[in-house]
Amino acid sequence: MSDSTQNQLKKTLGLSFNIAVLIGGTIGVGILRTPGTIAEMLNNYWLILASWLFGGLYVLLGANSYSELATMLPKAGGSYNYIKRALGDYAGFLSGWYDYIVNAIPPAFYCIVISEYTIILFPELANYSTVMSISLLVAFVLLHLSGVKNGSVIQQITSLLKVICFVALVIACFMYTGVEVPKIETNNSIFQIGLLFGFFKSLQLIIGTYNGWNAVCFFAEENDNPSKNIPKSLYSGVLLVVAIYILVNAAFFHVLPIETLAKSNLAAADVAKIIFGDSGAKIVTVISIFSLISILNAFMMIPPRILYGLSRDGFFIKQGTQVNNGGTPIVALLVSSFFSLFLICIGSFEVLFSFAAFISIIVWGLAYYSLLKLRTTEPHLPRPYRSFWYPWSTIIAIIFSIAILAGFIYSDPKSFAIIVAITIVSYPLFWVLKKK
Repeated sequence: MSDSTQNQLKKTLGLSFNIAVLIGGTIGVGILRTPGTIAEMLNNYWLILASWLFGGLYVLLGANSYSELATMLPKAGGSYNYIKRALGDYAGFLSGWYDYIVNAIPPAFYCIVISEYTIILFPELANYSTVMSISLLVAFVLLHLSGVKNGSVIQQITSLLKVICFVALVIACFMYTGVEVPKIETNNSIFQIGLLFGFFKSLQLIIGTYNGWNAVCFFAEENDNPSKNIPKSLYSGVLLVVAIYILVNAAFFHVLPIETLAKSNLAAADVAKIIFGDSGAKIVTVISIFSLISILNAFMMIPPRILYGLSRDGFFIKQGTQVNNGGTPIVALLVSSFFSLFLICIGSFEVLFSFAAFISIIVWGLAYYSLLKLRTTEPHLPRPYRSFWYPWSTIIAIIFSIAILAGFIYSDPKSFAIIVAITIVSYPLFWVLKKK
């Protein structure tokens, strides 16, 4: 067997996996935690729901552009391929590594949080937190080394269980009649600078909670029919996630007034305690664990695909393109897992999460611009799907991206300064790799 054939990813994934990885890679503990923080910042029922809807519409515009990009260049690694093709090697290198870092941090975080939630259910395991995190990581590495099919089956099962859990929680909230629905007070302070600051901070959290919506694009090369499956799964998956997020917020506000939720660190637990009594916190813990196992599985699969793409283009070691018999990019998986192991051992990486929404917006914005550029420079590229209402839908997505990024810079200048510093350092590194 020739090296080129041996190192090809296998086309074994279909539509059901696509939808499962989008839902699994997006809906996490964020939606159970953030409603309280956002309620504190915005303190207005309609403004809070509008913020979630705005985030959802932005992501839907993104799904429209990504449907064209991913079916036009169905390659492992997602965004990086489109940006490299349109804007050149350095833009590809930078966006690829940024995308990799954003997607390689979560597995360690999820391993730690799952072990913490397990300790809530079984307090006697309190001294084994790190051991449990590492054991979980090793178990998922072994699962994915056994082949893509097994990872795909686990993704579909855990994503379905997650959706069932969230739907059950929403129904339980709306069936609860113990308190009156809080009176909706109109708030005229929308244009106050404090509320504007709060809105962009909230949006940063919301975009972080939607992060993962384009997960299907990382697996385009392994899809048995990318032209049909990618657009279908992007639209249906994103719409389902937006609906769940808005319903969860509305359901929480049905049970608790905004003022009470605003003081909550884990909104879902406080809501569940009122509905289910003292066992409520345990119910939310179980939902959280299901959510996290599903999202952990998705994020064990995503970074190796980005690393595989980077390796193939000479931006990482050549061995990064090695694929085992089960279709797993084996070296890329092991490198990413060692990175996760390192993060679990140091344990203090929450600060890196504030970069995630920042970097995601930059990468998405560059991808949207790439769509405009490729329509002009390579009009004859096969485009099985063409984004609707082009170019206006893409231009609006770019304008939104710039506005959201400006808001993030305004509300979190420190993270932006670090990103600028990393970008400056990356240029000489790119040239060293290019010469090699």
